[in-house]
Amino acid sequence: MKEILVLYYSHYGAVRQMAQFVARGVEQVPGAGARLRTVPKISAVSEAVEPDVPAVGAPYAELKDVEECAALALGSPTRFGNMAAPLKYFLDSTSGLWLKGALSGKPAAVFTSTSSMHGGQETTLLSMMLPLLHHGMVIVGLPYTEPGLISTASGGTPYGASHVAGATSDRPITDDEKNMCIALGKRLAETALKLAA
Repeated sequence: MKEILVLYYSHYGAVRQMAQFVARGVEQVPGAGARLRTVPKISAVSEAVEPDVPAVGAPYAELKDVEECAALALGSPTRFGNMAAPLKYFLDSTSGLWLKGALSGKPAAVFTSTSSMHGGQETTLLSMMLPLLHHGMVIVGLPYTEPGLISTASGGTPYGASHVAGATSDRPITDDEKNMCIALGKRLAETALKLAA
């Protein structure tokens, strides 16, 4: 069984829901399983003290989760066209894995949620790709053979799955957005199995 790490940070819950759909796509591939993990909030003054187990969502990620995975799906809300600080903070702690080449050659995919249609979805997805490329990972996107990518009036990009949450983060994930998350998870798992072979 190849384990696919679905690692995310979610503030209002949309990215957490997307992560669950990505995991559902992973689980549709025979021989692949999903491991859901999140990262804690951080403070600009000092690191916030969070409980060992979050009140909701997945457990907090450890470096061994990243090292052990056969592939990585990375999700974050958009913050001014960039990934959120808690996810970047966690990624900044992975230099030991980089030194060992622990992620080199493994596939990775990215997903995001924004408050507006043009709120920086694509730049956020690209910002998450940068550390993954430095780790030597192989980036997997969504091809235009995915029907929702052409027809969506909400989120969705060839760079990865996305969601438009609205200014008050109250818009539900649309069917197109959900299907693209599932398709991304499935594509990532299939790629991981092919590369492992």
